[in-house]
Formats: sequence, structure tokens, C-alpha cells
Amino acid sequence: MKKVAFLFLLFALLFVSCSSDNDDVAKVDNPFDPASELADSVLRNKIVVISDLHLGNDLAYSENVKHLNRLNQFLNEVRASSTIKELVIAGDMFDEWYIPSRTNTYENKSQSDFILKTVASNKAIFDVLNGIINDKKIKVTYIPGNHDMGFTPASIDLAMPGVNQARDKDHNELGTYYPDNYPEIAIEHGHRYDFFSGLTPNGADPNANGTTFAPGYFFARIAANSFVNPIAIENRTRVPNVVLNDKNDPEQVSKYVYYKLWKQVLDSVIYVNDNFDDKIITTNVDHFTKTYSINDVLPYNDADGKIQMNMYNGLFTQAAWNARMVVNGARVATQIDSAIIGSLKTQYIDNQSDVQYFHCPGRQRVRVVVFGHTHIPKMTAYKNTIDSACVYANTGTWEDRKTRNKSDVIEQDSINMNFVVITPKKTNHKVLNIKLYKYLYGAHSVLDSKDVYLSSIPIDY
Repeated sequence: MKKVAFLFLLFALLFVSCSSDNDDVAKVDNPFDPASELADSVLRNKIVVISDLHLGNDLAYSENVKHLNRLNQFLNEVRASSTIKELVIAGDMFDEWYIPSRTNTYENKSQSDFILKTVASNKAIFDVLNGIINDKKIKVTYIPGNHDMGFTPASIDLAMPGVNQARDKDHNELGTYYPDNYPEIAIEHGHRYDFFSGLTPNGADPNANGTTFAPGYFFARIAANSFVNPIAIENRTRVPNVVLNDKNDPEQVSKYVYYKLWKQVLDSVIYVNDNFDDKIITTNVDHFTKTYSINDVLPYNDADGKIQMNMYNGLFTQAAWNARMVVNGARVATQIDSAIIGSLKTQYIDNQSDVQYFHCPGRQRVRVVVFGHTHIPKMTAYKNTIDSACVYANTGTWEDRKTRNKSDVIEQDSINMNFVVITPKKTNHKVLNIKLYKYLYGAHSVLDSKDVYLSSIPIDY
């Protein structure tokens, strides 16, 4: 009898101990679930948006290495949250663009092999993402960006089985996502409006059929080489001089604008000391099969003094740009030179939230637009054509701060790592709060916050 009583007492002590431990865990606030929000009944209503993770295939040259631990921590907070309804990854999650120029991207293997290697290189990240998907409590949506627009839906599903993929009906390489029950919120990567990044069907090499990658693909290949194989800037290869001889020819002017942008970045941003005539850019992706030189991409003056290019030569009329905008699903045509310059001066991309949505006929219902792509987090208030308040947010990036000096000590924990949270008010789901955050030293630091009242247009839920 004493033995039975002792066992009963021991069991009771263990039960109390376990209960106490669980209570202690419950008392630790999840940053997404502050105690003030859990005072009433818990409601899953938050939409979390991140983008530009740039998870590399090989950590030797990936743009995201130092931030992987914080990203893992952040995603585990998402997974543990009781208030998050959706997690949206708004493009450039994977990366087949930022690859050193001499590297054979798929290593003579398949796209599936490339994806599986990316998953293996970033195992902790994909473990938690697939855990979120398998938990079936939070809807996870993937949207293509320019750095991962070449991946098929099947390849993405190989990495994240069961993930929701937001892709345009006519072009799988693009996508816009409208969260469940909120057609007023449009989320996309934003690259479709970018001259250097939008879809460019058969526009690159006249002898390469079926290609879609824009000039930015070659920019990224050169950029990767610039940082993986660093040189002193004074040792860089100089961009050959090009002259605009006919200022009255709009096509020649646009080609010269394009040349000036390339000259600026190759002289001061992604400089290399390669011979520009050497065939060093190995492709074998997106129906490209050749190895190209840097001069293949750069403008030059022909014997008649006209500006020409070996690649992308037919893109530089307003009519050609209008046609590309249609292919990319843009509702409003923009001016070609503004689009070329806007690839570097990215306020142009941000402004497309207003041009393509808030002031676009037939899109007055959209009141919140979220882009990635520019890597610059920001939030801007707009008014639409019927004077309703609107908000644009850019999700920034999770990539590391790059350096060419391998001995540099960079305090990465305060750099980048941005996200957006959209929360309907509990008392009125037609009032949305949009917050822009930095994941600062592993804590949620608010950079900006704005509210939007949706009642101007009737909504059926």
C-alpha cells in the first residue's frame, strides 16, 4: 500500500513539474503574438510578407549566408505564432542569376538537381518552411521573382511540397497574389516593370530561341564574379567608349541611355578585370547554350557610327518596350528611357504601385500593394483615382551586406532582414494596419506603420 501511495505521489509531482514547465513556455511572448493581442480569443488574421531571401545554391557565393540563422529564427517565430494566417514569399527566394560568370549553373545536371542542392545548402530554412506547410495552420504562398522566374512549378514543389504558387495565367514566370478574402491587397515581386528584369521572350540572342531572361541576368552573373573574385578598383577593365551621333533618333538615344547605365555599374559597382572579349559567361539555362563575353552585352558604335549590340539589340524602341510590358502583364505602358534608368534608380519601380494599381483604371479596388525586388524597404501613402487612401510597402531583402575585402568585419545583425505584416483590426476587418519591420538583432523593430480603411468600396466576404 505504501508503495502504491509513493508511486501516486511521484506521478503527481511529475505532472505538476511538467505543467509548470509548459506554463513557463506559454508565458514567453512570441513577437508576432504580444500578450495584449491574446487577451481575447485568438484569431489567425495576420499576413506576413517577406521577399528577396536569395537562398544560394552554393554558400561559397550565395548572397545570403550571414543572415541564415536569423532567417531560421524568424521563420520559427512564424511557425509558432497563433495569430498568423498567411506567409507570403514575394519573389527571389531561390537564385539562378547570381552565379559567378564562369560557373556552369546546373553543372550539366537538371533544374531539379539544382533545386535539391539549394535545399540541401539551406536545409534549416527549408526544414522550417516545410514544417509550416505541413502543419496546415498557416498558408504559405510563393511568388516568382526575376532571380527565380526560370524555375518551373514542379521544381518549386520539389523544394516545398504543397506550397501555394501564385503565377500568372499566361506566364508562369510572373505572379500576383491576392490574399484570401482580401482582393484589396496585391502582392508581387515587381520585376515585370523593370527593363533589366522583366520577361524578354526571344529578345536576347537572335540565334537562341525560347529565351526569356532580360539583360539583368548577365548583370547578375558579372556582379557575382566581381565579388567572388575581387580586384582593386584601379585594376578594373574600362568600358569602351560609345558616342551618341544622332540625338534625333529615339532608338539611338535609348541605346545610349542603356550604355551609360552599364558604364556606370561596370566602372564603379560590379567592376572586374576580365578581357571584355573573352567568352566567360557560361549559361546553359533558359534555352541559352552559348558562352558569352561581356562585350556581347555592351553597346558599341558600328562602322556607320550607330549604336548597336550583339544581344538585346531589338529592345530599344518605345513600341518594343510597349510590347514587352504587355507580355509582362503590365496594365499601363511607361516611357522606355525612364524604365531603363529606373532599373538603377529604383524609385521608378516603387512608383509602379501607383501607376499600375492605384491610378490604373479598373483597379480602384486595390488599396494595398506590396513589392520586393528593389532591396530597399519603404512605405508610402497614396490616394487613388477616387481619393481613397492607399499604401505601398516594399519588403526590402534578407541578403548579406557584400564586401570585396574578405578581412572586413561587418556587423550583419543590423543590416537588411525586413518584412511586412498586414493585420485587420479585430473589431473591423475593413481596417487594415500595415507595418514595415526590420528584424534588428533578432527583435521586431517597426520602421513604419499605416492604416487603410477599406469601406469606400463594398466588399463581399
